[in-house]
Amino acid sequence: MTTVAKSPATPAGRRRAFGSVAGFLALCFGAFLFVFPFYYMVVGALQAEPDVSISGAFPPPGELSLTNFHTINERVPLLRALFNSVVYTGGVILGTLIIGILAGYALSRLRWRGRSLVLNLVLLTLIIPFQLLMIPMYVLIVRGWGLADSYLGMILPFLVNSTAVFIFRQFFMQLPEDMLDAARIDGASELRILTQIVLPLSKPAILTAALITFIGPWNEFLWPFLVTKKAEMQPLAVALANYISSVAASTANPFGAILAGAVVLAVPAVVLFVIFQRYFVESETSTSLKE
Repeated sequence: MTTVAKSPATPAGRRRAFGSVAGFLALCFGAFLFVFPFYYMVVGALQAEPDVSISGAFPPPGELSLTNFHTINERVPLLRALFNSVVYTGGVILGTLIIGILAGYALSRLRWRGRSLVLNLVLLTLIIPFQLLMIPMYVLIVRGWGLADSYLGMILPFLVNSTAVFIFRQFFMQLPEDMLDAARIDGASELRILTQIVLPLSKPAILTAALITFIGPWNEFLWPFLVTKKAEMQPLAVALANYISSVAASTANPFGAILAGAVVLAVPAVVLFVIFQRYFVESETSTSLKE
């Protein structure tokens, strides 16, 4: 006895087709809600004259210009602030990756007394707000060590990232133990195993930790604002915040000036995430909890 496949003309087929169309429309609506604020930010930054009406969200191409960006560049040392942000963020990422890889390997592949306790303490630091430690760190780093207006003073509090340690620990636990044991039998040290076997397999985890770490210092305002008093040492977030609070209101288009500053700050993070999204998703999948 043969069975006839259900076609879209049957009630069940129509329900499946309707469900697929409804799901697609719901995803499109969600994507629109997510993308529209970024689109409006870019359009508002490119408008020479403010227009807060609904039609202002869809201006003709002839009304778009880079006037607001030129205004920011005249009032703020944009390239210098961008360089400070790159050095500050790059230093944090480099330190986070080095410490996170070493700590993650020690917590996942080395057997030593108190390993579980140390892991729990690392995870416990995730619930401690940074603002709670800010005053003691300011007294220690700025007044005690004299690192005000320096890159090292901005970088030091963020060198250890518990999230990065956890990501590397979970990723390293997925690697076959037999592969590492074979290397130990061949006489390889733990450092050689880490650098020549584990790290080449850890590109997704490294990229994920770098992206997650990048967001923090790139957008960080409060700590660099406390540490840096000289304008030539301030990162982009602090320079743009000072511009928005003190200068933007005096421009011809304050609304566009504020949005232009937001675009300058947001674009690098969005571009990096779009480029490395595949690795980010791959690592998030592979580093799910496994005990």
